[in-house]
Amino acid sequence: MYEGSGIVRENARVTSERRGDYQELVDEISELLGAPATLENRDFELIAFGAYDSEGDLDPSALDPVRARSILTRRSTPAVRAWFEGFGITRATGPVRIPRTPEAGVHRGRVCLPVRHRGVVLGYVWLLEEEPGPTERQLDAAMRVTARIGALLADEAQHGADLTRELRAVLTAERGWQRDMAVAELRTALGARADGPHTVVCVAPWPSADPDDAPSVRTVPGAEALCTLPWDGGASPAPGAAGEVGLALLLRLRSADALAPATSAASRLLERARGLGGAAGGEPAAGIAAARTGLAELGAAWREASAAARAARAERRFGPVAEWAAIGPFRLLTALPAEAAHDPAVRSLLSPAHRELARTAEVYLDRAGQAGRAAAELGIHRQTLYYRLSRVEQLTGLDLDDGEDRLLLHMALKAHRL
Repeated sequence: MYEGSGIVRENARVTSERRGDYQELVDEISELLGAPATLENRDFELIAFGAYDSEGDLDPSALDPVRARSILTRRSTPAVRAWFEGFGITRATGPVRIPRTPEAGVHRGRVCLPVRHRGVVLGYVWLLEEEPGPTERQLDAAMRVTARIGALLADEAQHGADLTRELRAVLTAERGWQRDMAVAELRTALGARADGPHTVVCVAPWPSADPDDAPSVRTVPGAEALCTLPWDGGASPAPGAAGEVGLALLLRLRSADALAPATSAASRLLERARGLGGAAGGEPAAGIAAARTGLAELGAAWREASAAARAARAERRFGPVAEWAAIGPFRLLTALPAEAAHDPAVRSLLSPAHRELARTAEVYLDRAGQAGRAAAELGIHRQTLYYRLSRVEQLTGLDLDDGEDRLLLHMALKAHRL
């Protein structure tokens, strides 16, 4: 799978808080076997790799398609993952040899060493098959090292689960002493890291409330904790509510002024959500809260991230990932109760029978009442635009020459999207 190229070396620096520990163990395996080894988690995402000095390995023409994609994207496609798992690596307790299969894009054979802990597979160590290949004695020694890797992965997974519970407690606690206590527990768990800059990312709707379907914090650079919690599309979580769930990510930042790592993390989580099959509530989107120093305002940060995700779903121009600071009037609209979109004046206009009239009015108001621009965007004649706007006034009783009436209509149309 992943190989020891310079590209991967550069990207691997932030894969895990314990990268050094994993790196030492993978280097030990590489030395035992006399060949480069790479370590991936059970989701086929890179953790660490052994040193490799062959200059030919850096030549793109020498890479088979599977290997090339792994290096460039740091992960494998679901189809490639399923192909390798078809050799029984998820159940194996010892080395598994995978033959060269050019028709599958695998131009060189592999040896897979499953990484297990207490019977559970947590990852894989991969080697390129080379002649004469490692001896059984060498492979046995390497498998003993994988057991130590498995213990580290299990310990880290348990640490992440503990923080999951604490993050959920912070985000669902009532304001006051209950939230103060939850924040204090999370701060204790994070130690000195709690005082640095953070942000919160929301991905919603998340396809599954099953904790096993949530990604590991180790697979998201900078992640401190992840949890799923009820998400009703509103501005705040509803503890105990049934229905959709959202995924919340607490992300450590190097600087409060740089949210690029949050955008990368959100994109990775959206890819994971799509890989799980999406949610019944439709295509997921992600929102990113404003950065904060410390943990005291995590509740507000979650509301911002959730609101930004709602805005991203409502307005395609925000893209699948939206920052709270960039959603403009939706910062106010997402704070309104759902019934705000059902103002009596616009109720008739928002019926399915008048969908085209509502769109016409929204485009016209988006273009600041400039008839020429609105007609061009809608692809209609200006006289057709004027006729439709007169119908809007008849249905709503609003005067589109009145600033306050325009504001009411514009807000109601935008809120209806949410």
